[in-house]
Amino acid sequence: MVHLASVPSDAAARRGSVAEGMEKIQFNDPAEDEAVASVYGSRFAAQDLPQHEMPEREMPKEIAYRMIRDDLSLDGNPMLNLASFVTTYMEDEVEKLMAEALPKNFIDYEEYPQTAEIQNRCVSMIARMFNAPTQSEHVSAMGTSTVGEQLLVPFLSLVARASDTSIVTQTEYRSSGRDIDGADISLGSSEAIMLGVLSMKRRWQNKRKAEGKDSSRPNIIMNAAVQVCWEKAARYFEVEERYSYCTEDRYVIDPEEAVNLVDENTIGICAIVGTTYTGEYEDVKAINDLLVKKNIDCPIHVDAASGGFVAPFIVPDLPWDFRLEKVVSINVSGHKYGLVYPGVGWIVWRSPEFLPKELVFNINYLGADQASFTLNFSKGASQVIGQYYQMIRLGKRGYRSIMMNLTRTADYLAANLKQLGFLIMSKGGGQGLPLVAFRLDREKGYHYDEFAIAHQLRERGWVVPAYTMAPHSENLKMMRVVVREDFSRARCDTLVQDIKLALQTLNAMDQKTVEVHQEHVKKNTTATKNKNSHPHYSKERHSLQGKHGKTHAVC
Repeated sequence: MVHLASVPSDAAARRGSVAEGMEKIQFNDPAEDEAVASVYGSRFAAQDLPQHEMPEREMPKEIAYRMIRDDLSLDGNPMLNLASFVTTYMEDEVEKLMAEALPKNFIDYEEYPQTAEIQNRCVSMIARMFNAPTQSEHVSAMGTSTVGEQLLVPFLSLVARASDTSIVTQTEYRSSGRDIDGADISLGSSEAIMLGVLSMKRRWQNKRKAEGKDSSRPNIIMNAAVQVCWEKAARYFEVEERYSYCTEDRYVIDPEEAVNLVDENTIGICAIVGTTYTGEYEDVKAINDLLVKKNIDCPIHVDAASGGFVAPFIVPDLPWDFRLEKVVSINVSGHKYGLVYPGVGWIVWRSPEFLPKELVFNINYLGADQASFTLNFSKGASQVIGQYYQMIRLGKRGYRSIMMNLTRTADYLAANLKQLGFLIMSKGGGQGLPLVAFRLDREKGYHYDEFAIAHQLRERGWVVPAYTMAPHSENLKMMRVVVREDFSRARCDTLVQDIKLALQTLNAMDQKTVEVHQEHVKKNTTATKNKNSHPHYSKERHSLQGKHGKTHAVC
């Protein structure tokens, strides 16, 4: 689910989107056999597109295609959307493969065994990229993918040891009696995080019950700059959120503060490799070492949604993954720097110890037994196949080359923005994600803010968002440019020129004009987004945004 939509009343549906007064003007519709030489000569071109009620009769396929395509032309250009980490470019060959796989139901691995095998290969490659333990004959990592809307995983996949010459089948695994580590595939990291939180909570509950202690008040520790899916996971699974808050000069979790928040009810600590605001890598090793030093039994889940396909290639010696003993699970988005169209994600567990057995169901579905840890079943296979294509097409060297280019482009953009007088908030030189977070220098007394600059850039087609920072640093406003694969040096130069033009335009305005313009934009450009939002759910006060005004960065 992306957002809740309100179902309009019959009166509102009748009014539709016609300008006031226009409903009184009557037009004669063309007859069915009139003017059908082209799409725009047909009777359908003289009618509103159906919005609230399914039409009684069909329309020709060519007309349906053109009408919907024209409607979608009002969307922005994905390549100019610099707010999002999500992949906007893939090669023609992989697009063909993904299109050919659209009819395949990924859950039916009895019917599509090779597609299931391709997921197994992806799991093994990703788990090894995260340095999952593969040396033991009895314990090895496991994982899975999450594909489709609100679903997570068809089955758990064995991660083969380096000495293995083949991957065993699920049936062979179940009869072998061996423990395996696990991974899952998801619609990106949001669903993977749901599974990670659920497994940590259940493991903590089992331990508390075995000790005869209360297990009704679990809590989880995380940076207040987390993506909103962490808030959702905690609320949906009834886990208390405990935050390490940012400051005006620190935008990542404080390891000492995080560990000090741990008590007997803590199910785990979330550490982020690539925060959504500034792209920084949180110090997972410092958290790990403090837990070890203090002999605290508390697992770490690493949210590597954005950094999981960057850090291994740009800073391979940075210890943040399964090289650290307290790291028990890692999620990553394939559709971000994994370079696959949305949506696919992955989660890997260190060993079965951290994925309680009672959460996994052995189900006979569509003719075959399968071990399932899922929120839903049916889903397409296209994104998994797209992920496999990218990993074997590019290889480690290809991914490294792309991530290096993105890092260079981000550093180049940061240098240009610094020359324009902006303060750079993100880390350069590969010490964070390939993005640039920046803000105005408040000491220079600008009569406009970052949101005004974002509006000016939007008028030129760019989506460069402005945000208010996380709680306790919410007085800071910032902007962020995500450097993706298709953001070339030439396009970067064009963006810099448009930012210069935006600054010139705003500098030429007085403060009152800027305020009037911003108010106009706020009233008119957001109306189409919010007109179907249900008023019952407005002005909530339970989230960080509701409590503190934090703006959630786009992922």
